[in-house]
Amino acid sequence: MNPHEPLRLHVPEPTGRPGCQTDFSYLRAAPAGHARKPALDVDPKATAGLAVGMVRVLDEQGNAQGPWAPSIAPGILHAGLKAMLKTRLFDARMLTAQRQKKMSFYMQCLGEEAVACAHTLALNADDMCFPTYRQQGILITRQMPLFEMICQLFSNARDPLKGRQLPVMYSNKAKGFFSLSGNLGTQFVQGVGWAMASAIRGDNRIASAWIGDGFTAETDFHTALTFAHVYRAPVILNVVNNQWAISSFQHIAGGEATTFAGRGVGSGIASLRVDGNDFLAVYAVSQWAAERARHNYGPTLIEWVTYRAGPHSTSDDPSKYRPADDWGRFPLGDPIARLKQHLINLGQWDEARHEALAVELEQEIIAATKAAEQHGTLGDGSIASAATIFEDVYKDMPAHLRRQRQQMGA
Repeated sequence: MNPHEPLRLHVPEPTGRPGCQTDFSYLRAAPAGHARKPALDVDPKATAGLAVGMVRVLDEQGNAQGPWAPSIAPGILHAGLKAMLKTRLFDARMLTAQRQKKMSFYMQCLGEEAVACAHTLALNADDMCFPTYRQQGILITRQMPLFEMICQLFSNARDPLKGRQLPVMYSNKAKGFFSLSGNLGTQFVQGVGWAMASAIRGDNRIASAWIGDGFTAETDFHTALTFAHVYRAPVILNVVNNQWAISSFQHIAGGEATTFAGRGVGSGIASLRVDGNDFLAVYAVSQWAAERARHNYGPTLIEWVTYRAGPHSTSDDPSKYRPADDWGRFPLGDPIARLKQHLINLGQWDEARHEALAVELEQEIIAATKAAEQHGTLGDGSIASAATIFEDVYKDMPAHLRRQRQQMGA
């Protein structure tokens, strides 16, 4: 007779479902100013506490607290607020355009704006980013023309990628924005490889690579960590924990009993867990990680704790798997509102200036949208010339392709 109970599997469940409010206590959010700030050359093992705690700077009243509070010029704070607000308004306008059938698909970063915008401001302009499809804030912070971004979304005659990528899968070498891949996660190993190449060349540029919490369960994640650790690659490894990988709660990827940052410590990489809705915390930790990389102290893994406020994409309905009021109840708040309050506390901002900025940005986005529409949208049936399928394949087009193009009459 078997004295043991039958074996059973543990299947993680989210702490909230439709009709039942989410219990966010699993976030283990530390008070602002509580986390210590180590030296740049810290032994990765000594960051274990930072990987399970949470670096936070802004308190509930919008004041900066603790050793991570950065010495940051008001101009950078204003640039950050503008970039985040512009990103949010751009997302809203493009979501409307998708519903009007001007494009096939769109993905917002609603609620996650600080992660991309503050991080980008902490990097050098020539550092290379390997983003996911939710880091459009990088391009907006680096001031890519909205007209070009919208033409890519519309896949029209002025699309810089000639309709060869899904909407939101941008690519811009000049802005340090590596080509997006629909197979999420490939950018982690690509980012590590690029950083290794930069070090081999004796360059001074670093890489910053991004994935979501769900991809930490994939093998490429661990491969990237191994190479980054072994070769001390000058790279920042960003894990955006927005709580949901499409409809799978972050516990399914392994975030229930530990943290995603904790996996970095286990791989010999300095790792921190950070309030991703705190602009100052994102900026300060990003700056620290970038300096570590530039001083040849190796990679840093950062888990940005944030919340995907909207659907995964325009093809998703989050009301099927989570409470409708989750975003309003998320304990880390709204990154734009928090930075706005901080600037008001400093005497550097007010509600009237904020409203005026929103109107100005909205008009800029509307103008760029109208200009892009002049070159076609999905809804009006505009498609690129068939001749473009022969372009950008070979440096010099071989004779057989020239003949085929002629046969098509293109």
